[in-house]
Amino acid sequence: MTSGTPSGVTGTVLASRRALRTLQTALKPLAVFAWRVLLILSLSRVLLVTWQWQRVSDAGTVDFVLLQGLRFDLVLLGLALAVPVIAFPVLASTRYLLPLWRSLLRYYLPAALLLITFLECSTPSFIAQFDARPNIFFLEYLNHPVEIISTLWAAYRLQLLFAAAALYFVLRWITRPLKTTTAAMQATGMLPALLVTPLLLLVCVGMVRSTTAHRPVNPSTVAVSTDPMVNDLALSSLYTALYALYETGHEPEGGFRYAELGESTVIQEVRNSMDVAAGDFVEGPLPTLHRQTARGQGPKNLVIILEESLGAEFVGKLGGLDLTPNLDALADKGIWFENLYATGTRSVRGIEAVVSGFTPTPARSVVKLGKSQRNFFTLAGLLSRHGYDTRFIYGGEAQFDNMRRFFMNNGFDSVVDKIDYENPVFMGSWGVSDEDLFNKAHEEFSKPQDKPFFSLVFTSSNHSPYQFPEGRIELYDEQLNTVNNAVKYADHALGEFMAKARQSDYWEDTVFLIVADHNSRVYGAELVPVERFHIPGLIMGGSIPPSVHTPVASQIDLAPTLLSLIGVSSTHPMIGHDLTRADAASYPGRAIMQYNGTQAYMEDGRVVIMRKDLPITTYLYTDDRQLVEDPAGNMALVQRALSHANWTSLAYEHSLYRLPPGSRAMVAAASQ
Repeated sequence: MTSGTPSGVTGTVLASRRALRTLQTALKPLAVFAWRVLLILSLSRVLLVTWQWQRVSDAGTVDFVLLQGLRFDLVLLGLALAVPVIAFPVLASTRYLLPLWRSLLRYYLPAALLLITFLECSTPSFIAQFDARPNIFFLEYLNHPVEIISTLWAAYRLQLLFAAAALYFVLRWITRPLKTTTAAMQATGMLPALLVTPLLLLVCVGMVRSTTAHRPVNPSTVAVSTDPMVNDLALSSLYTALYALYETGHEPEGGFRYAELGESTVIQEVRNSMDVAAGDFVEGPLPTLHRQTARGQGPKNLVIILEESLGAEFVGKLGGLDLTPNLDALADKGIWFENLYATGTRSVRGIEAVVSGFTPTPARSVVKLGKSQRNFFTLAGLLSRHGYDTRFIYGGEAQFDNMRRFFMNNGFDSVVDKIDYENPVFMGSWGVSDEDLFNKAHEEFSKPQDKPFFSLVFTSSNHSPYQFPEGRIELYDEQLNTVNNAVKYADHALGEFMAKARQSDYWEDTVFLIVADHNSRVYGAELVPVERFHIPGLIMGGSIPPSVHTPVASQIDLAPTLLSLIGVSSTHPMIGHDLTRADAASYPGRAIMQYNGTQAYMEDGRVVIMRKDLPITTYLYTDDRQLVEDPAGNMALVQRALSHANWTSLAYEHSLYRLPPGSRAMVAAASQ
């Protein structure tokens, strides 16, 4: 052996060291990315917990949120690293493909970090609006970039500028070290790459599963508090958005079941709760199809005014702020609902309930789902069979939230939207002002009519960023574009319209419903903040005597009640109650409320709360509007609540919520 020449063993050791250094250099960008992800997510969570300290402290989960937060940050990190780890043995092993590996690291890793940062920057504003981390609502809004960008720029300009600065800083923060480390890379060789990749994949899988149990961790793992928003803080926003996307692709369109219950039991419970005489049900494949006899004389015109985001806390007549003097005055001139509850937190939920009488599900509203885009029951579809002209009047773009398609395919004859307004008084992010909308509606209603009409009029001025024409109201807040000022303007526009309507030729022959689609912001530490579903409702017109309905009522009760008041006897599948019946004032009523993936069923002061993969719980709803756990429970009420939740999914999935085929003459005959 020549002096100075390394032995075979020494050469092998040196080669192994070189191979190890080459592997370290090739994988170093992943480590750089990993600790930056964990730092950003941890910093974001600490800031969010600090912001929501009172609620986190009240829940007693500060340590839990922070520790579980790190756990779920590793879950997200494992998902993010899986892509380069899978590509590693192919791209990093040979010098021919090494440039592709460098490019993957230089572009994919910054893009992933920017996406994570962007979602975290979006979280405070989303929590302020929806009391949750970004979820399916966040993804749905991405389908409407024009409205969303204009809203963000008008209402969240400072937040956008901060997010842009943060994203710029993060981009510089990661691109510089990536540029340095990738420049020094050499091909690892196929054998070392193949040897290390299984270990890397095992690490990624371990982080993603985060447990050796049968099922990997999921949002239910951190659902230890009765405050859903606090539970969300233990997650990350990209994780919650991705999980929402996963759920939509792996569950039936009608939504998951909170618990299994036999179909016959579900149908029987729902039919019993409808308070319909057995002889009025129509035999056939549609279990809830029944005949309803109208108590009013008709047919009369019907106008539904769906007020955007008008919660009870803004309505003086319901004990809220003094922002609705016009609605408060009108309340004494019709049927006023003191305890009316919305079914959800989005406009499409309000449309679903008021126009279709359909109860909510954990899935998206039927306004957006595929099977309900034709041959799905709506008031318009029913009334068109009874000779009505049906129309949707809106100030924005009717394709938003799939409204135009749903309406036009299910009984509406025409749609009036943003492009139909010539020289509007005011144009905001969401379309024309409410006064423009009502002027157009009054113009349409005043035209000569050769048949009765049904119109859904949907307002939008009381929607973030709360834009409306100046000089119409005395401002409640000093700053112009606030929710309080927008509510006051919306009430002003409504009052002006109703004053004109009362002097019009169509007044005596028209029944009006004024109702909110949902509250402006549903939030709270309860599993379901019931108080935030409380909304105003008023039915009035030339033939409507004043009264006050005090029992609990749901948005799904309004459509059957309206059919009775406009004098249209009909056959339909709605399960809501006709509140004009003689015993309506003595019936305690019930409300069904969907809050993200949680559903509440309230009846006679008791509330059943159903959550995915968790036990069903019962509560008492006290006079001071608090949920107090009811340890005794009520199994009959639980079964009724679960039956209604399962019925809605069942009805959607099997197309049970529709009118049977037939001509107008056949429908009229069946309604006798």
